[in-house]
Amino acid sequence: MDLKIAKEEKTMATILHLSVFSKFIIPLGNFIFPLILWLTKKEKSFIDEHGRKAINFQISLFLYTILLFSIGLAIVVFQALRLGLDMPIVIGAEQLYINELGQAISIVVTIAVFAILLAALFFLEIFAVISASIKASNGENYSFPLCINFIGKDSNNHQFTNHQQSKNEQFNNPKNQTL
Repeated sequence: MDLKIAKEEKTMATILHLSVFSKFIIPLGNFIFPLILWLTKKEKSFIDEHGRKAINFQISLFLYTILLFSIGLAIVVFQALRLGLDMPIVIGAEQLYINELGQAISIVVTIAVFAILLAALFFLEIFAVISASIKASNGENYSFPLCINFIGKDSNNHQFTNHQQSKNEQFNNPKNQTL
């Protein structure tokens, strides 16, 4: 990336990425701490870039997890209902009784497939966050896999970059005033 990136910015971006692991201690810590760190140092372009990407990745993973869990639950409920309406659907100590394992094999396979997908998503998160932290400490950018860009670059900072002036700036400019 750029050699002008200060060590403080690299350290802050690394801490920002690693702060998502706070979710294992505090619920929603993977959103709260990176957001706080990002907003406090947002004016630095390197931290701004890494902060946006970290938060976008966490939001994307949250949505993927909800989607996978919802689809898996819906399929399991559908398969349980398909087994037969004469059996109780309430799962408890002895309420759900299945005569043969062959009847429940589709439910077991579905649960296993979705458990593997959720575990893969979990390991992807750990790998990606550690990779992003290493890249940030080296002063490089990192693109997260499967990341949806919810928070884009702030367009307010770049609104008049092509040398256009707003109406107030044109009025207050002495070169544009006529009598």
